[in-house]
Amino acid sequence: MTVPMERVEHRILTIRGHRVILDADLAELYGVKTFHLNEAVKRNRSRFPEDFMFQMTAEEFTALKSQFAISKPGRGGRRINPYVFAEEGVAMLSSVLHSERAVQVNIAIMRAFVRLRELAASHKDVHQRLDEMEQKYDAHFKVVFDAIRALMEPPKIPCRRIGY
Repeated sequence: MTVPMERVEHRILTIRGHRVILDADLAELYGVKTFHLNEAVKRNRSRFPEDFMFQMTAEEFTALKSQFAISKPGRGGRRINPYVFAEEGVAMLSSVLHSERAVQVNIAIMRAFVRLRELAASHKDVHQRLDEMEQKYDAHFKVVFDAIRALMEPPKIPCRRIGY
């Protein structure tokens, strides 16, 4: 069983400056209920320090709900703020979830995190080259360089496709 990398990459969000995946998204990938995933983590809490996993604040969760249309409490939705797992936390999950699927999902997630790191590194290289070019050319090209920089900026809020 292999998990397409695209299926994983779209679930990686940036929260508090960290690339993370929501507990509910991980549970779906692993084929377990979110409750069971979080219970396994709670039984092994010492394996998940704050830099591996943390709980979202009410403000972060509210912003997430409004962005992704997550249901409100009392309507079958979440009653607590979700936990999010950084790359190290996802790797640690393989030690608490004992299944072949968990191993395969972890491999796909690790590859997705590595790919995002590579993309970020190449993005920095492009920024550096642009800075060097900007220093070579006069102010007439400033508008062009500013436009290129604007296009290179990541979206302020991660977007997910909702609906059909």
